[in-house]
Amino acid sequence: MASAEKDTSIKKAAARLVRQLPDTASWDDLMYEILVRQKIEAGLADLRDGRKHDHAFIRSEFGVV
Repeated sequence: MASAEKDTSIKKAAARLVRQLPDTASWDDLMYEILVRQKIEAGLADLRDGRKHDHAFIRSEFGVV
């Protein structure tokens, strides 16, 4: 995706996110929603790029039986 297209889609997504917040939302509420969106998109990008581990691997890494 070209940089200008990405900027436009981010701006549209941000505007949509702001419109969905209640009128009583605080700056903290907005920042939380942005952070959650960013984390979800990063996770989806990791999946697309093959950066993933199955549950068994994660459990063994943390010593959870």
